[in-house]
Amino acid sequence: MTPAPIPADEAERLQALQQLLLLDTPPDERYDRVVRFAAEQLDMPVALVSLVDGRRQWFKSRLGLDATETSRDISFCGHAIVSSELFVVEDASLDPRFADNPLVTGDLHLRFYAGAPINAPSGHRIGTLCVIDKVPRKLGAVERAVLEALRGLVNEALAGRDDAEAAP
Repeated sequence: MTPAPIPADEAERLQALQQLLLLDTPPDERYDRVVRFAAEQLDMPVALVSLVDGRRQWFKSRLGLDATETSRDISFCGHAIVSSELFVVEDASLDPRFADNPLVTGDLHLRFYAGAPINAPSGHRIGTLCVIDKVPRKLGAVERAVLEALRGLVNEALAGRDDAEAAP
């Protein structure tokens, strides 16, 4: 297993995350709606808004998963925040970075992961909107576009804009 890498801007990224005052807060319907829609539209059993702090990934919103957090070193989202691009693992059991990861070998049996990095208003990548399945999958162009569009909604919520403020 390859532990999640530490981004070059880690200190600033963590500061931007802390300034949002979101960690360990109650559920929020803005994020829950996006997670439900992602799961429905992409036909995924698990969807999350995950925030990656210094030691863990904590789920601001979750569907299909009982856990509220996991260790950062085993997180797929920790890998996803290193780049601004969509991070996709089609079959984690065949990927040397993840094949022996406890999220793959344990009860979750994670096989597919797609994570769209989300940004604090400062632009720092602080987590992901991700979808997970227990079977290998591929994302087509339309599915990628849906995940990208939903990432935009999460970024708007993180910036403190609601639907009325975002409308032209």
